[in-house]
Amino acid sequence: MTPKEKAEELVNKMERPMDGVSIFRLAAKKLALIAVDEVIEALHEHHWQNRLIINYWEEVKQEI
Repeated sequence: MTPKEKAEELVNKMERPMDGVSIFRLAAKKLALIAVDEVIEALHEHHWQNRLIINYWEEVKQEI
């Protein structure tokens, strides 16, 4: 999955209605960015092993 596709998937998942209440797209993007930041932070613990994965998630973040 490309970074752009992953970004769209994350935003769409965050935007889905929950208990009948819609979340606005801007809020969905913010939530997706928070999730991506958490992934990147976790990967930085062993950044020398995860550099390519971190680069992927950084690209996802830019696409969001």
